[in-house]
Amino acid sequence: MTWRVCEEGFDSSRITSNGNKFMTGNGYMGYRGTMEEYTKNELVACNLPGVYDRVGNKWREPVNAPNGLFTSLAVEGKSIGVLQEKPVCHRQMLDIREGLHWRNTVWDTAYGRVTVEAERFASLSAYHMLCLKYTVRLEKSCEITIKTGIDGDVWDINGPHLEGFSCEQAGDVIRVQSITQELMVPIVVAEACKRSFIAEETIEKQDKGIFRIIKWCSEPDTAYTFYKYVSVYTGKDNVTDMVEAAGEAVLKTAEAGYIRASQDHAACWKTRWEDADVVIEGDEQDQLALRYSIYQLEIIAPFHAQDQSIPARGLSGQTYKGAIFWDTELFMLPFFLHTHPDAAKSLIRYRIKSLNGARRKAACYGYRGAFYAWESQENGDDACSDYNVTDVFTGRPVRTYFKDKQVHISAAIAYAIWEFYRYTGDMSILSEGGAEVILECARFYHSYAYFKEDKDRYEILDVIGPDEYHERVNNNAYTNRMVHHTLEAALQVLQLLKEGNPEVYAELLEKLDYSGEIANIARMKEKLYVIQPDEKTLVIEQFDGYHRLEDCSLAEVKNRLLDPREYWGGGHGVASDTRIIKQADVVLMLYLFRDTYHSEVLKANWTYYEPRTEHGSSLSPCIYALLSCETGNAEWAYPFFKKSASIDLTGESKQFAGTIYIGGTHPAANGGAWMSAILGFAGLCVRDGRVSVTPNLPQKWSRLAFKVNVRGEKYSIELTHDRQNIVKLG
Repeated sequence: MTWRVCEEGFDSSRITSNGNKFMTGNGYMGYRGTMEEYTKNELVACNLPGVYDRVGNKWREPVNAPNGLFTSLAVEGKSIGVLQEKPVCHRQMLDIREGLHWRNTVWDTAYGRVTVEAERFASLSAYHMLCLKYTVRLEKSCEITIKTGIDGDVWDINGPHLEGFSCEQAGDVIRVQSITQELMVPIVVAEACKRSFIAEETIEKQDKGIFRIIKWCSEPDTAYTFYKYVSVYTGKDNVTDMVEAAGEAVLKTAEAGYIRASQDHAACWKTRWEDADVVIEGDEQDQLALRYSIYQLEIIAPFHAQDQSIPARGLSGQTYKGAIFWDTELFMLPFFLHTHPDAAKSLIRYRIKSLNGARRKAACYGYRGAFYAWESQENGDDACSDYNVTDVFTGRPVRTYFKDKQVHISAAIAYAIWEFYRYTGDMSILSEGGAEVILECARFYHSYAYFKEDKDRYEILDVIGPDEYHERVNNNAYTNRMVHHTLEAALQVLQLLKEGNPEVYAELLEKLDYSGEIANIARMKEKLYVIQPDEKTLVIEQFDGYHRLEDCSLAEVKNRLLDPREYWGGGHGVASDTRIIKQADVVLMLYLFRDTYHSEVLKANWTYYEPRTEHGSSLSPCIYALLSCETGNAEWAYPFFKKSASIDLTGESKQFAGTIYIGGTHPAANGGAWMSAILGFAGLCVRDGRVSVTPNLPQKWSRLAFKVNVRGEKYSIELTHDRQNIVKLG
């Protein structure tokens, strides 16, 4: 099956990874792929993007809502669940075509076989809603007790974040109200439960939860089904009365019924897949992996909002503080740009909205302009701490410089805004704030740069490039080239506005006091040091002095580890004084600016850097796949595509940085898998609204078909090894 992810048998060691693997979501919230009977100990989470909280001096992170789907089972007073009784049969399944989570579990008990089947979804048609269908069946007549309701004692990494609990019943609805500690954002979860069988029902209130206790005596081999309708609202929603809205939402959905709710949900998924599906013929595993990657992007897409972005771990939990990284702009945006331009615009608008946070950060370090946050939360202020890694030997926090020295984040945002404009031709994104962002990023780089009089050039000193294992280096090739692009984009934006919208141009110059800055930007663009390929080897040195580092193999560095969870970079990391790098750095730069380099340069650098790359970041493999395709070598690219596309299916990724948990989903890799297939193997190119392809399919694939949205026009593209067909749809 190329639409279903399945796992047979129960393995307690996979509870955490399966929580990621079997996720559901709708952009408004993400619900982990856990069993209904699980609690915070098994990392159940209904994650709410954009709602953050800080407890004491711990770092801020997104809030998990009270769990409205909690359901446990007891037979003759004995608890039955995968944690209490080993099942004789257990199957967990995710239907990615319709966004449905399903489980079937069977236990052998003293009362015969007990079977639980449950299906649930986070509604795409009603973003505040979660729906659950739960069925229990016994071989013998027994007393069954179901405890189901809203569990407010939720999983937090740095919590608890919710306080001031109020647990109430109002007619057919139960609800839990709470409030976050730091900013006092209210959270309301309401639930309605419907069943067709007769049972005794009572309400049990706890300090942080409210539950229905449903008891009845079952008939042999009879299925008993009930339905739960759960709504989630926060103080950030634009509603007058959250409690009333939450109650109305569950009653309205319950009245329409589960079948109608699931049909509406499936219809929305059908529309999504019509725009975004990619068909691969020749390898079913590749087909499933790529569709799964697309599914992961769809369930975290902010279709419900106009200016919301996507965290680096999606909506799978609180890892990485639920923050937005450059991952979104460089690795996720291309998918949305080509399939869902409105969602892409939301990602750009988030950066426009958070510009003042970037200005505050620049000012904090003594610079002008916009220094965007390495880990950005709701207002664009940097959530990144100075100590992101804990030493595995001493247990002490290690000073890192991600927040201070990864200045390339501003360039990634400027790059994304410019790419959005180039792809869509939508000038409004520039006049509505995009131009201001680009100009302020350029101003920041002029403020940050150092001009060397003796060399008559600007340099970018004391930075960290994408390769985080080497900190505080000078003239990182990727960073310098991205800065150059930002300066160039700023000058082009000014010219565009001057010619096409002179009023906005004049207002912007006055608002930013930018007239005197234009000459600075132009001069820096002309004199910025951009590292060139070596004349003999064609290799671009990653940063000043990189070639003076120890040149050893990846295997040698791995053998130096004393603990598998050691952090490889920083002051004492095993890779810090070697040429072993964490992820694509020069290779990423070459891919982004591939049109300006000879193919021999691309090949030489791919060949040089790939053996020296650990691929310690999920962002890395897809870039090597893409550059491989640029050099015409699809077979080199293919293993990297597979690694990107399957990372959340296999769960084979780094779970710790030192002793800090960094698990969760990998939407940047999911976006990278799509990029590898469509921009790589298909060779899709869109310039000035014109669509072309230069396909180079892997040998295992016989056909690749997909659709793209270009300036409001949809195209269907079908490729084989000897044929290509591009059709403009009516």
